[in-house]
Amino acid sequence: MRHFDLSPLYRSTVGFDRLFSLLDQASSNDAAPSYPPYNIERTAENAYRITIAVAGFGEADLAIESKENTLSVKGEKKAEEEGKREVLHQGIAARAFERRFQLADYVQVTGASLENGLLHIDLVREIPEAKKPRQIPIGAGSAKVIEAKVETAKAA
Repeated sequence: MRHFDLSPLYRSTVGFDRLFSLLDQASSNDAAPSYPPYNIERTAENAYRITIAVAGFGEADLAIESKENTLSVKGEKKAEEEGKREVLHQGIAARAFERRFQLADYVQVTGASLENGLLHIDLVREIPEAKKPRQIPIGAGSAKVIEAKVETAKAA
């Protein structure tokens, strides 16, 4: 994979540090973790769903945390009593994992559910009204000029 030097962009831009850090991380993760497998799908114009295959994990074994623009999903099986059962073949992976997702601005987690070994995390992007584009009406008359009255201080 090619490696791009982003240092000239760091020197000539202001406020894009997070974006360039994400690009650096994406290009340096040649051996990105592949466990557990997951899907990201768009369910509506501003709604998304992350589905993670967590076979063998229960609700008590999973933790979901949303902090700033990062969604973190952790899974860890609780230790079982030794000698309780003897496993002859273990093909279902139950190793601990942590998967992180970078969320765009204004993306919030709305809920999570666990069904049939799949963890579904629902997300929605809610852009504040102040950030949405708005139409500016064009007046038919001339522009109004508002003059401010200047008060002069009286000499005492």
